[in-house]
Amino acid sequence: MIYTVTFNPSLDYIVRVDEFQLGRVNRTEEEIIYAGGKGINVSIVLKNLGFDSTALGFLAGFTGAEIRRLMECQGIRADFIEVPEGISRINLKLRSREESEINGMGPEIQEKDIRKLYEKLDSLEDGDVLVLAGSIPSVMPESMYMDIMKYLEKKKLRIVVDATRDLLVNVLPYHPFLVKPNNHELGEIFGVELTGRDEVVEYAKKLQERGARNVLVSMAGEGAVLVTEDGAVFKSSAPKGTVVNSVGAGDSMVAGFLAGFLESGDYRNAFEMGLCTGSASAFSEQLATREEVEAIRKSHTFE
Repeated sequence: MIYTVTFNPSLDYIVRVDEFQLGRVNRTEEEIIYAGGKGINVSIVLKNLGFDSTALGFLAGFTGAEIRRLMECQGIRADFIEVPEGISRINLKLRSREESEINGMGPEIQEKDIRKLYEKLDSLEDGDVLVLAGSIPSVMPESMYMDIMKYLEKKKLRIVVDATRDLLVNVLPYHPFLVKPNNHELGEIFGVELTGRDEVVEYAKKLQERGARNVLVSMAGEGAVLVTEDGAVFKSSAPKGTVVNSVGAGDSMVAGFLAGFLESGDYRNAFEMGLCTGSASAFSEQLATREEVEAIRKSHTFE
Protein backbone atom coordinates (compact mmCIF):
# COMPACT_ATOMS: atom_id res chain seq x y z
CA MET A 1 0.00 0.00 0.00
CA ILE A 2 1.08 3.58 -0.67
CA TYR A 3 0.47 6.20 2.01
CA THR A 4 0.82 9.96 1.62
CA VAL A 5 1.00 12.50 4.44
CA THR A 6 -0.20 16.09 4.08
CA PHE A 7 0.11 18.00 7.33
CA ASN A 8 -1.69 21.15 6.19
CA PRO A 9 -4.22 20.34 3.43
CA SER A 10 -6.14 23.13 1.78
CA LEU A 11 -9.10 24.01 -0.33
CA ASP A 12 -7.52 25.80 -3.26
CA TYR A 13 -9.90 28.46 -4.57
CA ILE A 14 -8.73 29.74 -7.95
CA VAL A 15 -10.46 32.74 -9.47
CA ARG A 16 -9.88 34.67 -12.66
CA VAL A 17 -10.65 38.38 -12.82
CA ASP A 18 -9.69 39.84 -16.17
CA GLU A 19 -8.97 43.38 -14.92
CA PHE A 20 -8.59 43.25 -11.15
CA GLN A 21 -8.91 46.69 -9.52
CA LEU A 22 -7.69 47.22 -5.97
CA GLY A 23 -10.29 48.81 -3.69
CA ARG A 24 -13.20 48.03 -6.06
CA VAL A 25 -15.84 45.31 -6.27
CA ASN A 26 -14.48 42.74 -8.74
CA ARG A 27 -16.46 39.91 -10.30
CA THR A 28 -14.91 36.58 -11.25
CA GLU A 29 -14.82 35.28 -14.80
CA GLU A 30 -13.92 31.74 -13.73
CA GLU A 31 -13.78 29.77 -10.48
CA ILE A 32 -12.19 26.42 -9.61
CA ILE A 33 -12.11 24.70 -6.22
CA TYR A 34 -10.04 21.60 -5.51
CA ALA A 35 -8.30 19.80 -2.66
CA GLY A 36 -4.69 20.94 -2.34
CA GLY A 37 -1.50 19.96 -0.57
CA LYS A 38 1.58 18.13 -1.82
CA GLY A 39 0.74 14.71 -0.44
CA ILE A 40 -2.84 15.02 -1.66
CA ASN A 41 -1.56 15.88 -5.13
CA VAL A 42 0.59 12.75 -5.09
CA SER A 43 -2.44 10.62 -4.15
CA ILE A 44 -4.59 12.17 -6.90
CA VAL A 45 -1.98 11.61 -9.61
CA LEU A 46 -1.29 8.07 -8.42
CA LYS A 47 -5.01 7.36 -8.76
CA ASN A 48 -4.97 8.84 -12.27
CA LEU A 49 -2.10 6.48 -13.10
CA GLY A 50 -3.92 3.44 -11.74
CA PHE A 51 -2.46 3.15 -8.23
CA ASP A 52 -4.46 3.29 -5.01
CA SER A 53 -3.16 5.09 -1.95
CA THR A 54 -4.28 6.17 1.49
CA ALA A 55 -4.05 9.87 2.29
CA LEU A 56 -3.11 10.74 5.87
CA GLY A 57 -2.90 14.09 7.62
CA PHE A 58 -5.08 16.52 9.53
CA LEU A 59 -8.45 18.08 8.65
CA ALA A 60 -10.73 20.48 10.53
CA GLY A 61 -14.08 22.18 10.18
CA PHE A 62 -16.34 22.57 7.14
CA THR A 63 -13.39 23.05 4.82
CA GLY A 64 -11.85 19.81 6.04
CA ALA A 65 -15.13 18.01 5.35
CA GLU A 66 -15.09 19.36 1.78
CA ILE A 67 -11.48 18.26 1.25
CA ARG A 68 -12.43 14.76 2.36
CA ARG A 69 -15.50 14.76 0.09
CA LEU A 70 -13.53 15.89 -2.95
CA MET A 71 -10.92 13.18 -2.42
CA GLU A 72 -13.44 10.42 -1.87
CA CYS A 73 -15.25 11.50 -5.06
CA GLN A 74 -12.01 10.71 -6.88
CA GLY A 75 -11.84 7.28 -5.30
CA ILE A 76 -9.04 8.08 -2.86
CA ARG A 77 -9.10 6.67 0.67
CA ALA A 78 -8.96 9.73 2.95
CA ASP A 79 -7.92 8.50 6.41
CA PHE A 80 -7.36 11.93 7.94
CA ILE A 81 -7.38 12.86 11.62
CA GLU A 82 -10.14 15.28 12.60
CA VAL A 83 -8.75 18.25 14.54
CA PRO A 84 -11.38 19.91 16.81
CA GLU A 85 -9.98 23.47 16.77
CA GLY A 86 -10.01 25.73 13.71
CA ILE A 87 -10.60 24.93 10.05
CA SER A 88 -8.51 23.52 7.24
CA ARG A 89 -7.04 26.41 5.31
CA ILE A 90 -8.37 28.03 2.17
CA ASN A 91 -5.72 29.16 -0.31
CA LEU A 92 -6.89 31.88 -2.67
CA LYS A 93 -5.19 32.19 -6.04
CA LEU A 94 -6.15 35.27 -8.03
CA ARG A 95 -5.40 35.26 -11.75
CA SER A 96 -5.50 38.63 -13.48
CA ARG A 97 -2.86 40.75 -15.21
CA GLU A 98 -0.66 39.51 -12.36
CA GLU A 99 -1.14 36.35 -10.30
CA SER A 100 -1.49 36.73 -6.52
CA GLU A 101 -1.99 34.24 -3.69
CA ILE A 102 -3.31 34.40 -0.14
CA ASN A 103 -2.69 31.21 1.84
CA GLY A 104 -4.62 30.39 5.01
CA MET A 105 -3.16 29.30 8.34
CA GLY A 106 -4.76 25.94 9.01
CA PRO A 107 -6.07 24.39 12.24
CA GLU A 108 -4.45 24.18 15.67
CA ILE A 109 -2.75 20.76 15.72
CA GLN A 110 -2.01 19.53 19.24
CA GLU A 111 0.19 16.81 20.69
CA LYS A 112 -2.77 14.45 21.05
CA ASP A 113 -3.47 14.83 17.33
CA ILE A 114 0.14 13.97 16.48
CA ARG A 115 -0.12 10.86 18.65
CA LYS A 116 -3.13 9.75 16.59
CA LEU A 117 -1.00 10.07 13.45
CA TYR A 118 1.64 7.77 14.94
CA GLU A 119 -1.11 5.26 15.76
CA LYS A 120 -2.07 5.22 12.08
CA LEU A 121 1.57 4.85 11.05
CA ASP A 122 1.77 1.76 13.27
CA SER A 123 -0.40 -0.06 10.72
CA LEU A 124 2.21 0.28 7.95
CA GLU A 125 3.73 -3.03 6.90
CA ASP A 126 7.03 -4.06 5.36
CA GLY A 127 7.06 -3.19 1.68
CA ASP A 128 4.68 -0.23 1.99
CA VAL A 129 5.51 3.18 0.53
CA LEU A 130 5.20 6.37 2.60
CA VAL A 131 5.34 9.83 0.99
CA LEU A 132 6.16 12.79 3.25
CA ALA A 133 5.64 15.95 1.25
CA GLY A 134 5.46 19.67 1.87
CA SER A 135 6.04 22.08 4.71
CA ILE A 136 5.29 21.60 8.40
CA PRO A 137 2.75 23.93 10.08
CA SER A 138 4.34 26.28 12.61
CA VAL A 139 2.37 24.62 15.45
CA MET A 140 4.19 21.32 14.87
CA PRO A 141 7.78 20.30 15.69
CA GLU A 142 10.24 21.24 12.94
CA SER A 143 11.78 17.78 13.33
CA MET A 144 8.51 16.05 12.37
CA TYR A 145 9.76 14.25 9.26
CA MET A 146 12.90 13.07 11.02
CA ASP A 147 10.84 11.95 14.02
CA ILE A 148 8.55 9.90 11.79
CA MET A 149 11.45 8.22 10.01
CA LYS A 150 13.14 7.43 13.30
CA TYR A 151 9.87 6.01 14.65
CA LEU A 152 9.51 3.76 11.59
CA GLU A 153 13.15 2.82 11.06
CA LYS A 154 12.67 -0.83 12.10
CA LYS A 155 10.09 -1.36 9.34
CA LYS A 156 11.19 -2.14 5.79
CA LEU A 157 9.45 0.77 4.10
CA ARG A 158 10.17 2.85 1.03
CA ILE A 159 9.94 6.42 2.33
CA VAL A 160 9.86 9.36 -0.08
CA VAL A 161 10.60 12.87 1.17
CA ASP A 162 9.76 15.96 -0.87
CA ALA A 163 10.70 18.88 1.36
CA THR A 164 13.16 21.74 1.66
CA ARG A 165 16.28 22.61 3.66
CA ASP A 166 16.43 21.17 7.19
CA LEU A 167 13.26 19.12 6.74
CA LEU A 168 15.08 17.25 3.99
CA VAL A 169 18.62 17.27 5.35
CA ASN A 170 17.56 15.94 8.77
CA VAL A 171 16.04 12.76 7.33
CA LEU A 172 19.12 11.73 5.34
CA PRO A 173 20.73 9.65 8.13
CA TYR A 174 17.60 7.44 8.05
CA HIS A 175 18.19 6.55 4.38
CA PRO A 176 14.99 7.62 2.61
CA PHE A 177 14.24 5.63 -0.53
CA LEU A 178 13.84 8.82 -2.54
CA VAL A 179 14.32 12.54 -2.00
CA LYS A 180 13.10 15.05 -4.59
CA PRO A 181 14.44 18.59 -4.29
CA ASN A 182 14.43 20.94 -7.24
CA ASN A 183 17.73 22.39 -8.40
CA HIS A 184 17.24 25.62 -6.43
CA GLU A 185 16.45 23.73 -3.21
CA LEU A 186 19.45 21.45 -3.76
CA GLY A 187 21.68 24.49 -4.26
CA GLU A 188 20.36 26.13 -1.08
CA ILE A 189 21.39 23.09 0.96
CA PHE A 190 25.02 23.49 -0.15
CA GLY A 191 25.08 27.27 -0.57
CA VAL A 192 25.60 27.20 -4.35
CA GLU A 193 23.61 28.08 -7.46
CA LEU A 194 22.93 25.10 -9.72
CA THR A 195 21.81 25.62 -13.31
CA GLY A 196 23.26 22.77 -15.40
CA ARG A 197 22.36 19.11 -15.20
CA ASP A 198 25.99 18.02 -14.73
CA GLU A 199 26.31 20.32 -11.72
CA VAL A 200 23.10 18.92 -10.30
CA VAL A 201 24.43 15.35 -10.62
CA GLU A 202 27.50 16.29 -8.57
CA TYR A 203 25.45 17.69 -5.70
CA ALA A 204 22.80 14.98 -5.88
CA LYS A 205 25.60 12.52 -5.17
CA LYS A 206 26.48 14.57 -2.09
CA LEU A 207 22.97 13.91 -0.78
CA GLN A 208 23.61 10.23 -1.35
CA GLU A 209 26.82 10.50 0.66
CA ARG A 210 24.70 11.84 3.52
CA GLY A 211 22.30 8.89 3.32
CA ALA A 212 19.70 9.29 0.55
CA ARG A 213 19.27 6.15 -1.56
CA ASN A 214 17.91 7.78 -4.71
CA VAL A 215 17.90 11.49 -5.58
CA LEU A 216 15.48 12.90 -8.15
CA VAL A 217 16.01 16.57 -8.98
CA SER A 218 13.45 18.56 -10.95
CA MET A 219 14.73 21.51 -12.97
CA ALA A 220 11.56 23.03 -14.47
CA GLY A 221 12.24 23.87 -18.13
CA GLU A 222 15.73 22.34 -17.92
CA GLY A 223 14.39 18.84 -17.34
CA ALA A 224 15.43 16.52 -14.52
CA VAL A 225 18.20 14.32 -13.10
CA LEU A 226 18.08 11.01 -11.24
CA VAL A 227 20.99 9.50 -9.34
CA THR A 228 20.21 5.97 -8.19
CA GLU A 229 21.41 3.79 -5.35
CA ASP A 230 22.99 1.34 -7.81
CA GLY A 231 25.21 4.05 -9.33
CA ALA A 232 23.20 4.91 -12.43
CA VAL A 233 22.67 8.50 -13.56
CA PHE A 234 19.77 9.56 -15.78
CA LYS A 235 19.44 13.04 -17.28
CA SER A 236 16.96 14.51 -19.70
CA SER A 237 15.79 17.80 -21.08
CA ALA A 238 12.17 18.79 -20.44
CA PRO A 239 9.44 17.65 -22.82
CA LYS A 240 8.20 20.39 -25.14
CA GLY A 241 4.90 22.03 -24.32
CA THR A 242 3.21 25.17 -23.03
CA VAL A 243 3.20 25.56 -19.27
CA VAL A 244 -0.37 26.28 -18.16
CA ASN A 245 -0.11 25.69 -14.42
CA SER A 246 3.09 24.59 -12.67
CA VAL A 247 1.36 24.01 -9.31
CA GLY A 248 1.59 20.29 -8.50
CA ALA A 249 4.15 19.50 -11.21
CA GLY A 250 6.78 18.43 -8.68
CA ASP A 251 4.25 16.31 -6.77
CA SER A 252 3.21 14.74 -10.07
CA MET A 253 6.84 13.87 -10.78
CA VAL A 254 7.00 12.00 -7.46
CA ALA A 255 3.77 10.12 -8.27
CA GLY A 256 4.99 9.28 -11.76
CA PHE A 257 8.33 8.03 -10.44
CA LEU A 258 6.59 5.76 -7.92
CA ALA A 259 4.15 4.45 -10.53
CA GLY A 260 6.99 3.72 -12.95
CA PHE A 261 9.09 1.99 -10.32
CA LEU A 262 6.25 -0.07 -8.85
CA GLU A 263 5.23 -1.21 -12.34
CA SER A 264 8.68 -2.39 -13.34
CA GLY A 265 11.26 -2.14 -10.54
CA ASP A 266 13.36 -0.28 -13.11
CA TYR A 267 14.85 3.15 -12.34
CA ARG A 268 15.02 4.27 -15.96
CA ASN A 269 11.31 3.58 -16.36
CA ALA A 270 10.63 5.38 -13.08
CA PHE A 271 12.64 8.42 -14.21
CA GLU A 272 10.90 8.63 -17.58
CA MET A 273 7.46 8.27 -15.99
CA GLY A 274 8.31 10.90 -13.37
CA LEU A 275 9.54 13.44 -15.91
CA CYS A 276 6.57 12.96 -18.24
CA THR A 277 4.01 13.02 -15.42
CA GLY A 278 5.42 16.28 -14.03
CA SER A 279 5.29 17.80 -17.50
CA ALA A 280 1.75 16.56 -18.15
CA SER A 281 0.52 18.37 -15.04
CA ALA A 282 2.42 21.54 -15.97
CA PHE A 283 0.82 21.54 -19.43
CA SER A 284 -2.72 21.25 -18.04
CA GLU A 285 -5.08 23.10 -15.68
CA GLN A 286 -5.62 19.81 -13.85
CA LEU A 287 -3.24 17.16 -12.58
CA ALA A 288 -1.85 14.63 -15.05
CA THR A 289 -3.88 11.76 -16.44
CA ARG A 290 -2.45 8.48 -17.70
CA GLU A 291 -3.42 9.33 -21.28
CA GLU A 292 -1.58 12.68 -21.13
CA VAL A 293 1.53 11.07 -19.63
CA GLU A 294 1.71 8.35 -22.26
CA ALA A 295 1.27 10.87 -25.08
CA ILE A 296 4.21 12.93 -23.82
CA ARG A 297 6.33 9.84 -23.28
CA LYS A 298 5.81 8.72 -26.89
CA SER A 299 6.77 12.11 -28.28
CA HIS A 300 9.74 12.98 -26.03
CA THR A 301 13.28 11.89 -26.86
CA PHE A 302 15.18 10.92 -23.72
CA GLU A 303 18.94 11.36 -23.48
